[in-house]
Amino acid sequence: MERATIEEVMGLMLQEIPHGIEEEVSLLDALGCELAEDLLSPMDQPPFPRSPLDGYAVRSEDIKGASKECPVILNVINEVMAGSYTDAVIKEKTAVRIMTGAPIPSGADCIVRQEDTDYGEEQVKVFVEHHAYENYCFQGEDFKQGDCLAERGTAMDSIAIGIAASMGRERVLVYRKPRVAVFATGDELVEPGNPLVPGKIYNSNLYVLVSRLMELGIRPVMMQAVGDDEEVMGKMIQAAAAEADLIITTGGVSVGKKDIMHGALNGIGARRLFWGIRMKPGMPTLCSVYDDTLIISLSGNPFGAVVNMEVLVRPVLAKLSHQDALIPKVEEGIMADSFLKESRVRRMVRGVIDGGKVTLPKGLHSSGVLGSMMRCNCLIDIPAGTKKLVPGDKVSVILC
Repeated sequence: MERATIEEVMGLMLQEIPHGIEEEVSLLDALGCELAEDLLSPMDQPPFPRSPLDGYAVRSEDIKGASKECPVILNVINEVMAGSYTDAVIKEKTAVRIMTGAPIPSGADCIVRQEDTDYGEEQVKVFVEHHAYENYCFQGEDFKQGDCLAERGTAMDSIAIGIAASMGRERVLVYRKPRVAVFATGDELVEPGNPLVPGKIYNSNLYVLVSRLMELGIRPVMMQAVGDDEEVMGKMIQAAAAEADLIITTGGVSVGKKDIMHGALNGIGARRLFWGIRMKPGMPTLCSVYDDTLIISLSGNPFGAVVNMEVLVRPVLAKLSHQDALIPKVEEGIMADSFLKESRVRRMVRGVIDGGKVTLPKGLHSSGVLGSMMRCNCLIDIPAGTKKLVPGDKVSVILC
């Protein structure tokens, strides 16, 4: 299909990929992923009644009426620390010295904080009376065996990981982050840090795309610049497809002599989904499938690559990772500036939205210019057939 709409090409791409790829990982590797299972507790937490403070485990009936003027004296029969256990039983007029987090001995129904005593070791004077179950953490008061503490689809943040650890889970089933390979094509590309010679440019696209993926929580499994060689590019795609869920390329998708992506993909037998979208910039975008791996080949123009990363790639990443948060959000804004170009096809224009007011950055707005994207936080989505935009016009913006 050629020159399809954005919605049509999105439908083609999304039907080629799974809705999340499940993988069991260690707890720390689960950070930023979504759960692919319900987390059911195999135990009570805490697993025993425990002390919330340092003090003495006692029977509340033994310390009724205790005061500074008339303390109650109890015999200290044992001591228990966090991480240890005592089988001592609290009986009439006895106490056990206890530390924060330690199991409460049988027979005790409250804890007297040590500041309300004389810190006695063999005998202790208690200066404050307590009610039953005062300063007392019950078994299972955090959660009980069988409770669902995190449902399938929950984002694994630090609290969710801590909860999983508190129930004894070492590994969890998640929708793993997509494995993405990124290639930039062109004999003209030079890596930053190397001197430029006539006819060469620095390889900014690779760094824009890879860093954007990292901002979205995805660290690419492969990134490389490839010269204008169809055979080499074909081999790179074949190698990447063995480990990547998605391959992104930039450059080589138009009809020039060195637009190699068509030949490279044909050479390895990739199946074409579409070439060309009814939008500017990024119109020549090419999409293929090789060995069940989706390949999205973006324009080599920097702004065109940026636009299609936001508009096309992010929804694909969202489905692969089972994270709807990766789908770009759309808002309505009011133009504060004019954009006087006619938009014969759907057009994306860089902009800044602040408090609902949309402004245009200073500088050129051509597809080959990246500098005027600095500090931009949205794309103005201009429908086909729009003659111009003037201050006060309502616009739809895609947040970046």
